[in-house]
Amino acid sequence: MSDPSAPPASFKLTSTQWLICVIASIGFAFDIYELLMLPLVVRPALEQLVGAAPGTPIFQMWVGRLFYIPAIAGGIFGLVGGYLTDRLGRRRVLTWSILIYAFAAFTAGFSTSIWMLLICRCFVFVGVCVEFVAAVAWLAELFPNPHQREKVLGYTQAFSSVGGLLVAVANGLAVSYGSSFPAIQSIFGGAISDPHAAWRYTLMSGVIPAIPLILIRPFLPESPVWAQKKESGTLKRPSIAQLFAPDLCRTTVVTTLMFACSFGAAFGAIQQIPQIIPGLPEVKEQVKAALSEKSVIDKVTKRLESDEFKSLLEGKSEAEQKKLTAIERGKIEGPIRGKITQGVAANVTKVQEIGGLFGRFALAVLAVMIVGRRKLLRIFQIPGLIIMPIIFAYCATTSLSLTYVGLFLAGFVTVAQFSFWGNYLPRVYPLHLRGTGESFAANIGGRLIGTSFAWVTATLAATDDLANAPLKLAYTAAAVGFGVYLVGLIASFWLPEPPKEDMAD
Repeated sequence: MSDPSAPPASFKLTSTQWLICVIASIGFAFDIYELLMLPLVVRPALEQLVGAAPGTPIFQMWVGRLFYIPAIAGGIFGLVGGYLTDRLGRRRVLTWSILIYAFAAFTAGFSTSIWMLLICRCFVFVGVCVEFVAAVAWLAELFPNPHQREKVLGYTQAFSSVGGLLVAVANGLAVSYGSSFPAIQSIFGGAISDPHAAWRYTLMSGVIPAIPLILIRPFLPESPVWAQKKESGTLKRPSIAQLFAPDLCRTTVVTTLMFACSFGAAFGAIQQIPQIIPGLPEVKEQVKAALSEKSVIDKVTKRLESDEFKSLLEGKSEAEQKKLTAIERGKIEGPIRGKITQGVAANVTKVQEIGGLFGRFALAVLAVMIVGRRKLLRIFQIPGLIIMPIIFAYCATTSLSLTYVGLFLAGFVTVAQFSFWGNYLPRVYPLHLRGTGESFAANIGGRLIGTSFAWVTATLAATDDLANAPLKLAYTAAAVGFGVYLVGLIASFWLPEPPKEDMAD
């Protein structure tokens, strides 16, 4: 086994190794592409499929469901996928996981009900949760030299943030040009409302990673060390119970808790920003200016003064008339308001993902320079603990410019931690438990527990005071972000340092 303290081996890769890195990078990129898609599309999707106004209890309830129920499915089936990665092989599971989430994302664009969208998102999460575990184990075993492995895992995972940028760009293009795209037709029955909706095209773009995978799949090798043990009959059978054996119990518990805190900061705070954006003064001014245009005013006036609408008001009480008037006005003003807020949210998400990209690259560089894993992780944890409440309680409630700066920093310190776990976990579990162990921390800790903080934040922030809903959500996100960072930092004192060499099987 190579000594990690030895000088780095040449980083020159063969054509096959480059192909492996390309496929892994595409997989990592579209993992985050799929996960970050929901914050960008959830508002317009719920407005169309549920008819709920942002900030209302029913809106917040469905936001929580769309974030958390798929995470439950992903956590449970992702754990199964990790077990299958150890039983059936890394390459096979990796391939099927990407195909599952790609085609589920494409189908989601044809949703005719909120339940159909929810089911599709569950399949997306299952594929994403399995893919991460299979890809990390696959790369760790294809590059046995420790220095080369650290670099490969670090830089390929950095493409996750590229995926975040791509989904923001895709959403921006869909918002700008969706009306000129072909209308989406129902393929499962039921009427499709607004077949040119930008959120539908954004969802459908998730099919992209399946295209190169189908073409390149025959040329991808299996993990040689796994295949050798499988063929010789010496590969041990994995089990979840082994993760809690005396020599692994502390590792499993602490990594699961800390993975949950990393995801809790992302989903409980950072991913709430598209719903916070409408409360910023600059965004309010943009919306006000757009709704004050003569063409919009004339359209609203014409509708409210039409004979059809007047007949609808006949016999109604004053309160009912006000409600119907607000609904009709919202039908015209809502899409305009939504287009502006979606556009700003997409831009803020791009900046946050650029911050995450820089954070991942910083982690990749520091991972081969800093021996202690606790020390490496705290470089990102301690600043995050300080800045997260400032970003959400002050920046995101005061100024759009400050929000851009704040989200860049939030992405830098939070997203880098995801790359940390991809580098750390393969080193603390033996070969026959690598997929299962990674999956337990990533899927039970990250996806199942960590993602639930989106539901926590949405539930705590629910209010009938729609005018102040973004403000309450920002303060709630600040509290949740601070809380999970604090727990993660405390837990890091019990994080085991990995052995100098890979664990014996």
